[in-house]
Amino acid sequence: MEIELSEEHRMLKDLVAKFVDNELIPLEPNVLAREAAGGSGGLSEDELEPLHAKCKELGLWGLDVPEEVGGANLPSVALAAVNEELGRVAYPFNFPPDSPNLHMLLATANDEQRRQYLEPYAAGETISAIVISEPDAGADPAGMATRAVKDGSDWVINGRKIWISRAAEADFSIAMAVTDPELGARGGITAFLIDKGTPGFEVAREIPMLGGQRTYEVVFDDCRVPESKVLGEVGQGFAPMQLRLTVRRLQMGAWSVGMARRALDIMCEHAQDRVTFGEPLANRQAIQWWIADAATKIHACRLMVMDAARKQDAGQEVRTEASMIKVFGTEMATEVLDNAMQTLGAMGMTKELPLQLMAQRVRTQRVYEGPTEVHKMVVARRVLRGER
Repeated sequence: MEIELSEEHRMLKDLVAKFVDNELIPLEPNVLAREAAGGSGGLSEDELEPLHAKCKELGLWGLDVPEEVGGANLPSVALAAVNEELGRVAYPFNFPPDSPNLHMLLATANDEQRRQYLEPYAAGETISAIVISEPDAGADPAGMATRAVKDGSDWVINGRKIWISRAAEADFSIAMAVTDPELGARGGITAFLIDKGTPGFEVAREIPMLGGQRTYEVVFDDCRVPESKVLGEVGQGFAPMQLRLTVRRLQMGAWSVGMARRALDIMCEHAQDRVTFGEPLANRQAIQWWIADAATKIHACRLMVMDAARKQDAGQEVRTEASMIKVFGTEMATEVLDNAMQTLGAMGMTKELPLQLMAQRVRTQRVYEGPTEVHKMVVARRVLRGER
C-alpha cells in the first residue's frame, strides 16, 4: 500500500506548515483572549483579509477545485497532509473554499448553477452553509420533517433547522427537505439552493457553542423557490449529502492528527522542563506512557486517513472508513489533549494556552457530522452484513 507523498505534495505540506507557524499560530493570543472574554473563538474579518491575501500570493487557494474552474485539483492524499497541518492551529481555518459543499456542488450542479453558485464559490468569492439538522432529527435523516411541496413551477418549503454553521453570513445555503414522505431517505429527500435574503428563510437565533463557536437556528416559513433552485434531481439529495459528509469526516480525521501532534509537542516540552520531587516529569512512567500512547495513536490515525484518501483518489467508496476515522480520530485527539492538559497541571487549565480551545473544538467534533455512537452503529451494521 503506497501512501507516500510525491515530492510536489511534500513541498506543499512544508509550505502549509510554514504558513501555519508564521501566519496562523501568531494570531492565537488574540483569539484566545477574545474567547476567554466570551467572544468568538475564530478570526475576525480584519484578521482574515490579510491572511486570504497571503493565501492567494502563495497559491494556497482552491486546492481541490478542478482546474477548469481555476483550482489546483489536488488529490485527497495531498489534501489530507494539508489538513493535518491546519489542525495544529487552535482555531478553525481553511483555505477557501470550504471543501465539503464544493464537492456536493461539483456532483450535482447543472450548467446554470455552476455559473451562478459553483464558480463564485470555487473562486472564494462567496460563503455557503449546509442546512440539514433539525430539532427532532439530527443524526437520523429519516426523521427529517422539513417539507418542500410543489406549487406550480415553484417549491414551497416549511420547517425548522438547527445547528447550522455560517447561516447568518452565508451568501447561499444548501437546504435538505422532504419532497416525498413515503420514500424518505430512499428517494424522498431533495437539496435546494437558498439565496441569502430569500423571503420565508429566516435566521431565528444564534446559538453559542463550546470554544467560542457559533451555530444558528433557521426557519422556513412558506419559503418559495423556483424549480431552478433544485440542486441535482428531485428526491435524490441524500447521496450527494453523504458525499459531502464523507469529505468533512476525512478532514476531521486529518485535523485530529494535527491537534494531537500540537498537544504532544506541548506535553513533551513541558515534561522535559518541569522538575518535581527532584526529577523531570519526563522520567515519570505515567507521563512516558501518555507520550508513547499519543505517538502510537497519532501514527495509526494518520495511516487511516491516508489509506482512505488513497482509496478515494482511486474512485472507491470510503463511507465506512470515514465513519471509523471520525470516531477514532476525534476520540484519539480528545485523549491526547486531555493528557497534555493534565501534564501541565494548573497551567493546562488556563485559557492562556491553546490546549483548552482545541479540546473544546474536538469535543464538538465528536457530535457534529454524526455523533460517535451513530458512526459505531453504522460500522457495526456494515461489518455484520459482511461489508469489510
